[in-house]
Amino acid sequence: MNLVENIREAATFVGSKSKLRPSIGVVLGSGLGGFADSLAGATSLPYEEIPHFPRSSVTGHKGRLLVGTFESVPLYVMSGRVHAYEGYSPHDVVFPARVLGTLGVKSLILTNAAGAVNTAFKPGELMLMTDHINLMGLNPLVGAEFPELGQRFTDLSSAYDVKLAETCDQAARRIGLNLRKGVYAAFLGPSFETPAEIRMVRTLGADAVGMSTVLETIAAHQMGVRVLGISCISNMAAGILPQKINHLEVMEIGRQVQSVFIELMTSLLPIVHKQS
Repeated sequence: MNLVENIREAATFVGSKSKLRPSIGVVLGSGLGGFADSLAGATSLPYEEIPHFPRSSVTGHKGRLLVGTFESVPLYVMSGRVHAYEGYSPHDVVFPARVLGTLGVKSLILTNAAGAVNTAFKPGELMLMTDHINLMGLNPLVGAEFPELGQRFTDLSSAYDVKLAETCDQAARRIGLNLRKGVYAAFLGPSFETPAEIRMVRTLGADAVGMSTVLETIAAHQMGVRVLGISCISNMAAGILPQKINHLEVMEIGRQVQSVFIELMTSLLPIVHKQS
């Protein structure tokens, strides 16, 4: 089977497990997996049960796809993702996003944990992604062309949907949340960046840095799916503070901000549902 057939087989399997047909998908980054527990009437599908689905090996990424409702809004929620640094190809990394697009998702909310490059940011804040810089050296559109997935030469001048971003900003203001806005730079990882690399990306215009999201954004955009990106600022990037960066601390900040993230989703998702 080729890539498109594998995507369709996975989508058919997921679709057979629930009568819900959500138009919104949410991908939960490091430390934000608790949101999945907020779903009502959820069907939980471990990644290993879904045909051709990649399996996460990273602490904090449970590896299950849930279908349920949140504030009466039907959702697909990916509790955990896979990363290229785990040894997966770009096609593997974006496979789940492509499955969600095939299932009928029109709006995809991608979240991640990120290190602050902008020194005005603080750990525990949320940042609305306005754009990204892909420094991973990878692109999921490289290789054989599959017209069924969209244009090979995909335009990314509005990689993060402006209307979704405005809706998210308004939702944040309704709950009194100071939602930061900025550009996300993605490195391959898994090592954290050096102070020199952080100085470089600051010069390039980045506000935060991480190891995920951009490949999924590209693939979703190719399929015509609107993307909203939200970063949880989990630490200050290398060289800003005189201390080491620790993945467990990144996870802990994510857990601390979960209640704020859930409050934002409570304000945001019913509006996005009406727009989808």
